[in-house]
Amino acid sequence: MESTVTNAEKHFGQFCSLLAAYTRKTARLRDAADRLVLQLLDFASTEGPEMRATLRDFAEDLAKVQDYRQAQVERLEVKVVNPLKLYGAQIKQARAEIKKFKRVRNNEIKQLEKLEKLRQKSPWDRQTISQVETSVQKASGDTGRTTHQLEETVDAFQKQKLKDLQKMLSDFVTVELVFHAKAVEVYSSAFQTLEDCDLERDLEDFRAKMRGVYGRYDARLLTDTTLSTAVPWSLPGQSSQSAIWSQRKEEEASEDDSAEEDLEDPEDPEEGPREWGRRSTSRTRAPQSEH
Repeated sequence: MESTVTNAEKHFGQFCSLLAAYTRKTARLRDAADRLVLQLLDFASTEGPEMRATLRDFAEDLAKVQDYRQAQVERLEVKVVNPLKLYGAQIKQARAEIKKFKRVRNNEIKQLEKLEKLRQKSPWDRQTISQVETSVQKASGDTGRTTHQLEETVDAFQKQKLKDLQKMLSDFVTVELVFHAKAVEVYSSAFQTLEDCDLERDLEDFRAKMRGVYGRYDARLLTDTTLSTAVPWSLPGQSSQSAIWSQRKEEEASEDDSAEEDLEDPEDPEEGPREWGRRSTSRTRAPQSEH
């Protein structure tokens, strides 16, 4: 009987400690997932419309799982951890009954030892022996009653211990099953959300933005290439140096003609005032309509 109570005290204490740690770690996992949700929402604002919507829906599903995890933590505390914490009172009561039994039993043993010594030393002292025998009988009666009470107490303790252990573990499994069933449902939705994300749409949007940012540089390079193809680089019998010299002469003549036109007509009534000295080399080669 004492071994039963001692084992329950040892192992139920370990169960309580481990399940409390399990619950705390689940709560920390919930907190980490909440931070992940915020990070996903923050990152979503920097992406294209398709991925932004996908990440927001995914973060919403992940947040929903954490709501279920919060319920899981609360149920574990109420249905599993707290009953284990309160189980110490029942173990304390059973141990008190065992101590009472030991005390009564020890008293009976002392009375028996006293009677045995008296019979050996003073076998003729019948009055004293009779008094001690009466004390022994009383102690034996107390021991019998205490033993019966202890047996009932430990039997009830063992029965309640087995039922409580079964219920606590069943509640633990039920809490886990409910959470994981809900989590599987939401995670399936989150997976489908990711699968339905049209990445090509965001890639097209990204490429369009890149072309919009760098388009003027590409246009300039394209214009340079178009103008350079008009130069007679591959005329028969003309060397590369003479071709370059001819190109420079044509450019200087063109610039002189343009300067003379500007001096003669500094302000065109159709185009408005010209900005003197602000023309860049890249703009001088652009079509006139762009001025």
